[in-house]
Amino acid sequence: MARAFIDVDDVGILESPEAVLATMDREGNRRWLYPTLSKGRYYWQRLALGWGLIALFVALPIVRINGRPAVLLDFVHREFALFGLTFYPTDTFYLLLLGLAALVFVVLLTALLGRVWCGWGCPQTVYLEFVFRPIERWIEGKEHVRARRDAGPWSFDKAWRKAAKWGIYLVISLALAHVFVSYFVGWERLLAWMTGPPTEHWGFFVMMAVTTGLVLFDFGYFREQMCTITCPYARFQSVLLDEDSMIVSYDPNRGEPRARRSKKKIEQEEAGLIPALGDCIDCLACVRTCPTGIDIRDGLQMECIACTQCIDACDDIMDAIGKPRGLIRYTSEHELEGVKTRVLRPRTVVYGLLLAALVTMLGVGIATRGDFDVDVARAVGEPFVELPDGTVANRLRFRVRNQTPNAATFEVEPVEPTSAEVRVVGVQPVALASQEMKRVEAFVVVPRESFDGGQQQDAAFRLVFSDGSQQVVTFPLLGPSH
Repeated sequence: MARAFIDVDDVGILESPEAVLATMDREGNRRWLYPTLSKGRYYWQRLALGWGLIALFVALPIVRINGRPAVLLDFVHREFALFGLTFYPTDTFYLLLLGLAALVFVVLLTALLGRVWCGWGCPQTVYLEFVFRPIERWIEGKEHVRARRDAGPWSFDKAWRKAAKWGIYLVISLALAHVFVSYFVGWERLLAWMTGPPTEHWGFFVMMAVTTGLVLFDFGYFREQMCTITCPYARFQSVLLDEDSMIVSYDPNRGEPRARRSKKKIEQEEAGLIPALGDCIDCLACVRTCPTGIDIRDGLQMECIACTQCIDACDDIMDAIGKPRGLIRYTSEHELEGVKTRVLRPRTVVYGLLLAALVTMLGVGIATRGDFDVDVARAVGEPFVELPDGTVANRLRFRVRNQTPNAATFEVEPVEPTSAEVRVVGVQPVALASQEMKRVEAFVVVPRESFDGGQQQDAAFRLVFSDGSQQVVTFPLLGPSH
């Protein structure tokens, strides 16, 4: 399949039969792209959404809900704060439901709207198209100017522009790296590391340097190759899309046969003075503006990220030659074939029902989750001890986590057997700070006669909390055999 690229000798568009990818030739050499900017209706919508997402990305680890960051993924302390809810390792089931729901949502969204995430919401596209490339255009000039300068020898003009661009890139990459790391450590800890002596937190500085380098490499050099080579999402299109999925596509029924011609020749066509051609005038505006370097007229391709730049470029050309917009548009393969697009179809119905079920299970689970997570286990050491007074003591460990934003206390009481006595190591009631987890050891003492029926006796314990709530947990006690 032929690809198009900017030729720096005449700064035009040539067809390259040796191109394997838009960014790579058969020898594996990098081919740099210089996509032109098309400021149409979709561009302004994407720009507004993109900067909104950037603001959200920066705000999420800073804004606090219920005393915790809106999003905090603290793997070290095994705490995950998500919009006012805090999940712990014991909440693995909820995290599993959340992950599955997110996955099914992406699959459903792709089945309905194609790769709309890639073109409109993916951080790779948002930061590259609305932060890094605008800075590049501001410092180095338009695409044809940059192409000629990059192909030419080094000069003072070229050197200072490159140095200024990469200097700004470095500052932005450093800021993005700090925001990214704050999702995993929190802003308070991050600020403490930043203002503290480097010798005390040298690991942080190494981690930040590596993260900054990766961000700088991605957006400054690797760029669109992240989408066309690295990201696996494009490879899944064949199973996620069908003929009814919305895609960015060229309409060959309207555009072919294509040919270059002026507005005057178009008027002659319409008057029947010359043979009629398709609406595509082969101007290659859609190719010049594509950030991944493809020709949308070749049909649906793995490299297409549905950024709609080709739609805006083509609409401008159609306006200029007096043709209706939509030669390149959001459509489906069925619509291009004259078949009505179906929104409700087996796969979307199944995905929708599955997503609804997962969200319902997650919502019910979170709504019914207790304020305190309680677990009991046997302490390390002998399973039981026979005391001189003829009783048997089991040493247990109660793990209690306060999942509320308020401080609390609790006490442990025996329920079964009624003759049992709970002797907590330490002082009762036990105090718990907000979000705190404590392990409390206790000796459960029961008469020896409790084991007349065997070496095991089922026991139940009630934990009474200061807010009036109670939880009952069960655990088997062990004793001597007769």
